[in-house]
Amino acid sequence: MRAGSLWALTLAALLGFSATSSPAFATDPVDLGSGYIVDTVDVVSGEEEAALFDRLSALYEATGVDLYAVFVDEFTNPADAQSWADEVASENGLGPQQYLLAVAVDGRQYYISADTSGPLTDAQVTAIEASIVPDLRDGDYAGAVETAADGIQADLDSGISIWTVLLLVATAISIVVLIWLVVRNRRAKKAAGAGALPRRSVAELEREASSALVQTDDALKTSEQELDFARAQFGDRATTEFVEALATARKLLDQAFTIKQRLDDETPETDEHKRAGNQQIIDLCAQANAGLDDKAEAFDELRRLEQDAPEALSRAQDARQHTAAALDEAEERLASLRRAYAPESLATVADNPAQARERLAFAGAQLGSAEAALAAGERGHAAVAIRAAEDAIGQAELLEQAVHRLTADFAEAERAAQQLITDLDKDIATASTLPDPDGRIAGVIAATRAQVEQARAALTGSAKRPLMTLEALENADTQIDGVVQAVRDQQEQARRARQVLDQQMMQAQAQVSAAEDYITARRGAVGAQARTRLAEAGASLVRAQQLQAGDPAQALPHAQRANQLASQAIRAAQSDVGAFSGSSQGARTAGGDMMGAVLGGIVINSLLGGGSSRGRRGGGFGGPRGGSSRGGFRPASFGGGGTRGRRGGGRF
Repeated sequence: MRAGSLWALTLAALLGFSATSSPAFATDPVDLGSGYIVDTVDVVSGEEEAALFDRLSALYEATGVDLYAVFVDEFTNPADAQSWADEVASENGLGPQQYLLAVAVDGRQYYISADTSGPLTDAQVTAIEASIVPDLRDGDYAGAVETAADGIQADLDSGISIWTVLLLVATAISIVVLIWLVVRNRRAKKAAGAGALPRRSVAELEREASSALVQTDDALKTSEQELDFARAQFGDRATTEFVEALATARKLLDQAFTIKQRLDDETPETDEHKRAGNQQIIDLCAQANAGLDDKAEAFDELRRLEQDAPEALSRAQDARQHTAAALDEAEERLASLRRAYAPESLATVADNPAQARERLAFAGAQLGSAEAALAAGERGHAAVAIRAAEDAIGQAELLEQAVHRLTADFAEAERAAQQLITDLDKDIATASTLPDPDGRIAGVIAATRAQVEQARAALTGSAKRPLMTLEALENADTQIDGVVQAVRDQQEQARRARQVLDQQMMQAQAQVSAAEDYITARRGAVGAQARTRLAEAGASLVRAQQLQAGDPAQALPHAQRANQLASQAIRAAQSDVGAFSGSSQGARTAGGDMMGAVLGGIVINSLLGGGSSRGRRGGGFGGPRGGSSRGGFRPASFGGGGTRGRRGGGRF
């Protein structure tokens, strides 16, 4: 049987097992984590949660107000909706600008927790509660959140500044111009293509566009990693054309991901806009693949010049031994981290050693096959096996290094948190000297002091959460800054603004790095949504880096967006990997090492390069080699403020 057919049958068999899952229940007050939605009863789908993330992010960007939503089966401990929701808000440090919608699905109760000093009146909040009842009764829980967000934004529209209005007008004009250009382009294509086949449906185009993004992203990663090998073996001069082709393909793919992000955002699109956007994605991916395929045959010729299979085998064996030794250290490091940090802080690397062991076992089997092939004089087969082993070893190294990177990120977050605690202590002292006729400053001081004490406790012990702690401190810093801003001189204000940006940049870089590591080492299971979010996160991070020195104020929202999108990419990727692992549980016991190779995107019959000419969709020079929920940020989580306890809510 041909290798390609065997792999197709193997993958089909592995993916044929049905996933099993068990419902989650939580009735006590919950931790909001780093996202907008907490759904313990699975009434909001992954796609709906992604759409709600975009909608609620837009709500914050437009109004400065956050809306969180929690869905549980029953309210207990306390049992009434108001006390339960207010306790969740209090324990999670929600401030005046933040609202919490709590829904007990089985108990048929709902309540919006609101701070009395927030921008909405009690009457407005009560009206918003009433507006979501039809959605709740229909079982449209995502729709209820959308309706609440729309109500909040409508009530706050009158407070929008003239600059916001001008920005919205400018944006609208840009969108109109863009739509006009797209429509004109499509009409021109229609006129030129009279007599063509009937148009395909929007759903078909969306499926093809998502598939094209995944395949092209994999092909580009494969090509980028293969280029490193070619450069090391043949020198920079021999790979100049490959470098240029890769740069062009990357630019085209980035454009495609940007369009996909726009199609996925909270702004409704007409069918024609969806059709045009998805067709653009397909066209851009096709161009990227064509550029890679143009160089694929030349690369194959270059690979055929390689006659050092025995030396390559020896190098791979040495690399495998070196990575195995380094992995022992990474396992010890992870064990040490588990003794010091909370499990949720380690989620992206928790299974890295096990995954790396699978890759190394797979590499060992491939190197054994290569030795046998060389002994039989079959250099071509040996090269395929060596190349597969190189890929697996590279991914094992990536998984091992991610543990060390997270260690460094934790250390930096703890350092930044300690510095911020020092600054907050100074702010508390400064604020305590200010006149306070209405007691508002006293409330802010009390909330900030409480947050500092919580942070000190969270930075010690055996369940530290440094990134989450830093986030909470930043929120407290934002709140008290509004109190003491007037007494700071200009130089101190600039220093604090840059410090906030530096902290956000550190968080964004850590989150993007974690997402990249996680997706790259598991790309065989990760789909278009996670890759799109990661691509956009990377683009936002680059924009923040470009603005960091010259315009910190403009850089900050880009860093925040990078952090949010990277967190969403991790959640989407973890969901994909969970579904993949669930569907292949039955096969893992019989071939765990092979399953790891499939999860890592290692496809043996395409390891020696080629694009579509070798029967593989998408471009690429050769086989892959491991390379290198609004997560981590809750904007304007000020803590403190007024009080909660508004009467409202009810049954639905």
